[in-house]
Amino acid sequence: MGKVEQYLLSARKRKAGLIFVLIDSEVSKMKESVKLAKNVERLGAAAILVGGSSAINQLEMAQVVRTIKKSVKIPIILFPGNVTGVVPKADAILFSSLMNSENPYYITQAQALGAPTVLKFGLEPLPTAYIIVGEGTTAWFVGSARAIPFDKPGIAAAYCLAAQFLGMRFVYLEAGSGAKQSVRPEMIQAVRKVFKGFLIVGGGIRDAKTAATIVKAGADAIVIGTLLEKENDSLKKLAEIANSLKNNRK
Repeated sequence: MGKVEQYLLSARKRKAGLIFVLIDSEVSKMKESVKLAKNVERLGAAAILVGGSSAINQLEMAQVVRTIKKSVKIPIILFPGNVTGVVPKADAILFSSLMNSENPYYITQAQALGAPTVLKFGLEPLPTAYIIVGEGTTAWFVGSARAIPFDKPGIAAAYCLAAQFLGMRFVYLEAGSGAKQSVRPEMIQAVRKVFKGFLIVGGGIRDAKTAATIVKAGADAIVIGTLLEKENDSLKKLAEIANSLKNNRK
């Protein structure tokens, strides 16, 4: 277990729910990304994810990581959609298998291609089961996912239990960037009953009430991304989300 994983587990004990902020290197401009990183750190974000399902410009992504790293103290964790998302200078990487993909490339082949680079760059791998819930998002399309229906919590729980038996210490339930709805509390509760590791939930989280409900259901961390890209008062909403989690301690 590396430093970032130890940090996340320690932070989980102190807070009701952690906030991960996703910065898409293809959407955000450099100055905006740095400013955003500083602001979200100030508001209490536990880590910054850099990546995205369609990130293909490796040089640009590497520059974003390098620049943000100089500006904040919280961990920078890569969230790669492909091998092009493995770049140097980050603290860790969600070393993920898209377990419900119908394309074996996203289950094991991309991981085999990317692993030597992860080792070369000295990135801390966080063994993660990445599971797509619902259809119609970029992650669903690019990853050729056989998406789990929102109203089938038992299927999600089975995948997460399998991930645990395979030795994965993280699960990321993903409704997808810009999703019309978030993962339902019933599904998170079902997963929490069987999965003992670190549970991340993302997609469709746009307000404090939704965030608090997801954390109360059992999520260890929530991922905020599209909200910060598109909402004019996004930092205000992020502050409201952070406050709602503080007031929702387990």
